[in-house]
Amino acid sequence: MDATTVARLPHPGLAVPKEFAFTPDGQALTYLKSEAADLSQVLWRLELSGGKPRVVARPPDLGNTEANLSEVDKLRRERQRLLETGITQIARAKEADVAVTTLLGKLYLQRGHEPLKQISDTPSAELDAKLSRDGSKVAFVRDDELHVLDLVSGSETQLSRGAVEGLSHGLAEYIAQEEMGRTSGYWWSPDGERIAYQETDERHVPLYAIAHQGSERQSSETHRYPFAGAPNAKVRLGVVFVSGGDTRWLVPWESDHDSYLARVTWESPRALLVQILARDQKSLRLFRLDVESGERKLLLLETSDTWINLHDDLNVLEATGEFVWSSERAGFRHLGLHDRDGGLVRTLTAGDWPVDRVVALDPQRREVWFTGRRESPLEAHLYRVSLDGGPVMQITREPGTHSVWVAGTGNHFVDNHSQTEVSPRTTLRDRDGKILAVLDDASEDPRLREFTLGPPSLEQFRNRDEIRLFGACYASRSKKLEVNGKAPLVVMVYGGPHVQTVTDSWSLTADLTAQYLTDLGFTVWKMDNRGSANRGHAFESPLHLRMGSIEVVDQVDGVAYIAATRPHVDTRRVGIMGRSYGGYVTLRALMEAPDVFQAGVAFSPVTDWCDYDTCYTERYMGMPANDPECYRRSSVLAGVGQIRGSLLVIHGMLDENVLFRHSARLATALIDAGRPFSFLPLPEERHSLRHEASRAYVAERIAEFFQGVLGPSSSRSHGAL
Repeated sequence: MDATTVARLPHPGLAVPKEFAFTPDGQALTYLKSEAADLSQVLWRLELSGGKPRVVARPPDLGNTEANLSEVDKLRRERQRLLETGITQIARAKEADVAVTTLLGKLYLQRGHEPLKQISDTPSAELDAKLSRDGSKVAFVRDDELHVLDLVSGSETQLSRGAVEGLSHGLAEYIAQEEMGRTSGYWWSPDGERIAYQETDERHVPLYAIAHQGSERQSSETHRYPFAGAPNAKVRLGVVFVSGGDTRWLVPWESDHDSYLARVTWESPRALLVQILARDQKSLRLFRLDVESGERKLLLLETSDTWINLHDDLNVLEATGEFVWSSERAGFRHLGLHDRDGGLVRTLTAGDWPVDRVVALDPQRREVWFTGRRESPLEAHLYRVSLDGGPVMQITREPGTHSVWVAGTGNHFVDNHSQTEVSPRTTLRDRDGKILAVLDDASEDPRLREFTLGPPSLEQFRNRDEIRLFGACYASRSKKLEVNGKAPLVVMVYGGPHVQTVTDSWSLTADLTAQYLTDLGFTVWKMDNRGSANRGHAFESPLHLRMGSIEVVDQVDGVAYIAATRPHVDTRRVGIMGRSYGGYVTLRALMEAPDVFQAGVAFSPVTDWCDYDTCYTERYMGMPANDPECYRRSSVLAGVGQIRGSLLVIHGMLDENVLFRHSARLATALIDAGRPFSFLPLPEERHSLRHEASRAYVAERIAEFFQGVLGPSSSRSHGAL
């Protein structure tokens, strides 16, 4: 295996189907998948009555590459971490066999078995297209204004007006997209008569300029980036008839209250359910808003001493007004049924394990389907429970990780299952989990026969505080770097909230960076420290006001575990590497435990939380003005003089998430402290590496760096610090 292999996406076995949807009658299934195990996707369809899946829509030959996208579309893809090309997202109507997608900023319609049909042709790009429930109309955003196209008459109506630079309608603001898991800024009513949408005013947020230093043509871009403690975008919610007319602006919270519009859901054609998250993120309010009278009612109030984790589990039973809601009040996320006024009717799930998410609500059978981790924190399974109470029924039984899509009829579901030793297999199943058809089997991927991918060993141990931690160890497959029969160790870390790196899934085995390093002669170790996801809020919350502390303690204990259980590993030669939050943990590890970690690669690291955005940073650290000492302790800039090992810093200069400023300030601090380091700027890359050449180059430089500082010829191999 070489660096060019590492750079090619998707990795072996991971070109799996996605974006599944059953037709409204439950008789057919559509999904997106590549035809050649690459990143270019097409639309497939399977009739459940029989036959094989077939391609029903391919993108027109219009040069569907990122280079031909508008800048706004490129940034939306970056927010969603989308690297695929071709048909990358598709929106379906709930009650009709029709779908819509955008390709190079143009709208395309797809009905039943028919090919794509272009339905727009304007100089400006259309964004975030969505169909009304009956599929008769499509809404979209063009030039920062909300529009609706009637697919029957062909007439188009502009619904919002007044957009200027820094003021938009129908688009989710940066914070919602990047930090709150909300990619859209408008919502169709159930009857298709109205649309609720947000107005976003960022004109008071200062512009941050990013220069394109590596391109042939001189250019720059600007972003209204809300730094921690600084003003956020001003957002208000309005409702407008799709036939046009004036927008009615709603006031679900005090106009001067500094908070976030977190979620919007239509309860009925007349009422919205709106979730408002306080800026300190310690309280979340669920309101009902009558869109005609403007009356509001508080239904639920969630509070926390640390922070509230947002979710997408609100599901309404239209016939009764009851709704399913999830909460972490008991320490783990669990489901409850509430009456129309917000009162708890009954708890549906309980225990020392978390619900991941609701995947379907069957109002006829009064059942809710969800995924969770009752069996093990490393496994995800599908479960079902009655809204009227009773036991939780486990539907998937094969050990490992299951991702599922359930038909609206509740009669079928699609299951994508994998383990570290089993590549993904996508099956159609009945409601009890019986396999009816194999839709896709990644074991047929020819790349799996090209390379030897050794599954890591899944491990668990107790840290110094007797808390159980999980890790994955990839054994070295070469003796080239051994000294006295021992191989050097590389720790791959993320370490931050809302991420779990160690699961019983094929994605762990298909991590080609880890596999590449083991081919070169390194043992590789991954471990989820306290603060990571899917272990309950008590496991996450030690990060509160303490970022950069507990993570390193646990990672040090992980290396100690490897030392005790892997005598062939040389723990005098240990490197650590991580990206984004993992880059931050890498720097903290080199500062706080230089006797354990002799080298590190910090990729796009946060170096001072004052330079990161409001929503993410303040969730865990509070406001800088309220606790400046907390921010001072968490910064790596003042402590770089403690670094005694070797350091390689890598950062994309166009990164509009973790700004290049972080690594530039780090370089200044290292120079001032007289500490040597290596620096690899990537002039035309953002937070995600979107160019294959860049991914190959970075993989090669990381390998060379660790070989140079941890290899047999390094003085560190003989114990020198």
